[in-house]
Amino acid sequence: MTQKIRPRHPEKINNPINPIKKKPSWIRSKLTNSKEFFLTKTIVNKNNLVTVCQEANCPNITECWSKRHATFMIMGDTCTRACAFCDVKTGKPGRLDELEPIKISQAVKKLDLRHVVITSVDRDDLDDGGSNHFYEVINQTRKINPNTTIEVLTPDFLRKGDAYKKVLEANPDVFNHNIETVPSLYLKVRPGSRYFASLELLKNAKKINKKVFTKSGIMVGLGETRDEILQVMDDLKSANVDFLTIGQYLQPSVKHFPLDRYYTPDEFKDLGDIAKAKGFLLVSSSPLTRSSYHADEDFAKLQQNRINNH
Repeated sequence: MTQKIRPRHPEKINNPINPIKKKPSWIRSKLTNSKEFFLTKTIVNKNNLVTVCQEANCPNITECWSKRHATFMIMGDTCTRACAFCDVKTGKPGRLDELEPIKISQAVKKLDLRHVVITSVDRDDLDDGGSNHFYEVINQTRKINPNTTIEVLTPDFLRKGDAYKKVLEANPDVFNHNIETVPSLYLKVRPGSRYFASLELLKNAKKINKKVFTKSGIMVGLGETRDEILQVMDDLKSANVDFLTIGQYLQPSVKHFPLDRYYTPDEFKDLGDIAKAKGFLLVSSSPLTRSSYHADEDFAKLQQNRINNH
C-alpha cells in the first residue's frame, strides 16, 4: 500500500497569496443611482470607449460619473507591462483605433466637459510608445471642444527617446505622469519602469513647455517609510512639478502587491501639509485621492494659485 505524502503546510494550500485587508470606515465610495451616472455610462458604451474608471476599478467611479466626469483610456484596454499594483489587464495589445481621436472628441462634447483627463495603457510595442496617438487625440478633442481644457496622464515612454515631446507639441493644459511609489519599491511594484526616468520626464516636460502645469502622484500603504515619502516630495519639487496627489493604495486582488497598511485621514492631512510647505502649487492628499479625482476643480485652483503667486 502506497503511503500518501501530506504537505507540510496543508492549511496554506487554499489560502490567497496576499489576503486583502478589510477596509477601514473612512474608505467608502459614494453610491448613487443618478440619471447622470447612467448617461455617462451610455455615452462611454455607445462610443466603444475605454475608461480607466472601469479598467482600474476606481473607487470614485459612481461619484465622478454622476458629475459626467470620465477619464478616457486610449490605445486599448491591454497594457504591455505588469505593474504589481495595477488592475488593468496585461498582454499583447491590438492595433490602434484610427477613429479613436474622433470618438473621444465626440464623447467629450456629448458629456459637455469643461475639463477632460486622457490617459493610456503602456504601449511598449509601438516605436513611439503611442505619443503620436496622444497628439492626435488632443488635437481632435480641442478642435471639436475649443473651450475644454485637456489633461493628459501619460506613460513614461521609457526607451523611446524624444517621443514624449510629441505629446507636448499638442499643448495639453496639464501634463501628468505618476511617480507611483518610492525608489526602494520600484523593482517589486513597478518593475518595467525606472524612478529617475520618470523624474526626468516630468522635469523635461516643464523645460519644453513652461506654460503647462505638471502633475504627479504617489500611492501610500505599500510598505514605504515616511522619510521615503518626503524624499519623493523633494525629488518632484526639484523636477518643478506643480501639483502633487497622494492617495491610499487599494489592493485590487489577492494576486496583486500586498497592502502593508491603511493610512488614517490625519496622516494624509499631515503629508498634505508638508507637501504644501515644500512649495507645490497644489496638493491633494486623502485616502480616496486619485490622479483624475476632482480634476476639473483642481485645474481651476491651479490657475488661480499661479495668478496669486505672480
